[in-house]
Amino acid sequence: MNHEPQQDEAILDAIDRFLRVEVRPHVKRLEQADEYPTAIVERMKEMGLFGCIIPAEYGGLGLSTVTYAAVVARIAAVWMSLSGIINSHLIMAAAVMRSGTEAQKRELLPRFASGELRGGIGLTEPDAGTDLQAIRTRAVKDGDHYVVNGGKTWITNSGQGGCIALLVKTDPEAEPRHKGMSLFIAEKGPGFVVSRKLKKLGYRGIDTCELRFDDYRVPAARLIGGVEGRGLQQVLSGLELGRINVAARGLGVATAALNDAVAYAQQRKTFGKPICEHQAIQLKLGEMGTRVEAAKLLVQSAARAYDRGERCDMEAGMAKYFATEAAMENALECMRIHGAYGYSPEFDVERYFRDAPLLLIGEGTNEMQRIIIARQLVQRNPV
Repeated sequence: MNHEPQQDEAILDAIDRFLRVEVRPHVKRLEQADEYPTAIVERMKEMGLFGCIIPAEYGGLGLSTVTYAAVVARIAAVWMSLSGIINSHLIMAAAVMRSGTEAQKRELLPRFASGELRGGIGLTEPDAGTDLQAIRTRAVKDGDHYVVNGGKTWITNSGQGGCIALLVKTDPEAEPRHKGMSLFIAEKGPGFVVSRKLKKLGYRGIDTCELRFDDYRVPAARLIGGVEGRGLQQVLSGLELGRINVAARGLGVATAALNDAVAYAQQRKTFGKPICEHQAIQLKLGEMGTRVEAAKLLVQSAARAYDRGERCDMEAGMAKYFATEAAMENALECMRIHGAYGYSPEFDVERYFRDAPLLLIGEGTNEMQRIIIARQLVQRNPV
């Protein structure tokens, strides 16, 4: 996992070139049509982006989380939806990397890294979002398979992807409840039904769907770690990475809003001078710039803790909470600086404003992040 700084710079330069040449010219059309960016995803596969953090021995790039977060922030600054196509996929991969058997790693990780097998995480249900222990999707052992029945919703990458990390109840009577939960890598097949694609305010172009499982059979060999009852812990360790990714997306959107605002404020004139010379605008830019720098440092701090293998739910929670709020606030201020143009689809500003709210509620709401932060502060500093 030890990349030289020059290698990391080369990777980031390649990402910047890819975004400038192959993504930016197409974003408006794809986003407004809510169309899956098939050609762009093919290029992402060629560049190895689906294996960003998967170790080289399994065919991945083996990037550090710090470099991965920088990649995500750059992608999100151009089109946030693209970063989601990698994020859910890599949370699934992280669950296999951290908790899978050696046989599962050797079978699945090279396919994940190449992008041949892409997917996401199947956690949320209509009555179970933040409260994951309330899920009802059930898996019953039947020989060398498990038979799954139930439903999931708001599952990213489930329309175009080929599999998901599926959280189920293998023992609904278990106490405490999490001891009855297990995680499978579930590939599409008979009984795995994508029932509908969900419409969204923003975060378009990426497929977010409702799923139904009707006597769907998943091989017992796909039970992550080979042991029942560990699904919740396996998922939660992956969510630390997910929160760092969402924080990096927030940083990307906040940065894009800042850059657009700074550029526009120098071009637009009122009362005989550029609006960047008016104090009211300067106050906004000063706040926006400071938010971006603070968000960047929090994201890097959480990513470094994750790379060291430390428990980092507090650091990831802080980064996720602050950076995504920064995205929302900067998007709104950027819109106000642009005036009426900020409300028009001709400019990118209105897209930032539609995309940012997802970050406040995805991967654990910001209300939940603050509770996690507070609990960790108390736990780490006993009197």
